[in-house]
Amino acid sequence: MVYIASWQEYQEAAENLYTKSPDKARYCVKWRSSEGKLVLKITNDTTCIKFKTYSSIFLNRFEALNLSLMQKMQNKRPTPIVHALGVPDISKDADQTRSSSPFVVQPAGPASGGVKKKKPKKRK
Repeated sequence: MVYIASWQEYQEAAENLYTKSPDKARYCVKWRSSEGKLVLKITNDTTCIKFKTYSSIFLNRFEALNLSLMQKMQNKRPTPIVHALGVPDISKDADQTRSSSPFVVQPAGPASGGVKKKKPKKRK
């Protein structure tokens, strides 16, 4: 287990480790509120990389790393860039992947309430 002191080095190493072996990689986040300590760990059973901080400055960076890794874990592409006119940039690749998808999108039916009223208690 190696603690990396620089955030930039940790982020690059974590993303590289995940891209090398996405099937074996595991990502763990530990927060100890009593100490105010955040520990991030990513491993693929042969390499283990850790980052530890007590500073709240890293929270935005931590969130960006989480989003990046989650996109890779879900195998999703980033959303298209919206131009100044408000028209999304749709590429040919995105249209082809949508049309070749085996899943059919069906509209959802009317939502049922889902919450039942409680029965009043019986009086003796």
